[in-house]
Amino acid sequence: MTELIVVVGAAVLSGGRLLAARRSAPVELAGRWELPGGKVEPGESPERALVRELREELGVSAEVVRRVPGEYALRAPYVLRVWTVRLLAGSSEPLALQDHDALRWLTADEVWDVDWLDQDVPAVAEVARVVWGEFSPPPPLPVPVTESGAPPPNPRSSNAGGAIG
Repeated sequence: MTELIVVVGAAVLSGGRLLAARRSAPVELAGRWELPGGKVEPGESPERALVRELREELGVSAEVVRRVPGEYALRAPYVLRVWTVRLLAGSSEPLALQDHDALRWLTADEVWDVDWLDQDVPAVAEVARVVWGEFSPPPPLPVPVTESGAPPPNPRSSNAGGAIG
């Protein structure tokens, strides 16, 4: 049996808003949005990994607040676990330093305005429930019709593997 490798995701919160980060690489994920984070290194706790990843990826000082319920499957053997995080007093504003080309603060009404990576969608829905006290499923995708009249493949299911940062 293969041992799970934990990938940590940060639900960075400030002023009632959630931070989303747009991937710049790899090519198949570029332009899609995610919760920032990355792999837990051997001997590292998930909480320490989050603090390290946020410093490396966004240039911020942060503290982990609490674990968001759930565990989200990525490509084997990776699994995503998410924590709420707040920026420490005196921390710089987040910058897109590594793996991202844009950042966006989202309110509860805006959380589905970005094209989240497939594996982040259930995690973001759970974050919305925990943070804003409501279940906030993503809106359904419009179903375009091809020239043959058949719907094209679902874009949300085309890259279920996702990136491992």
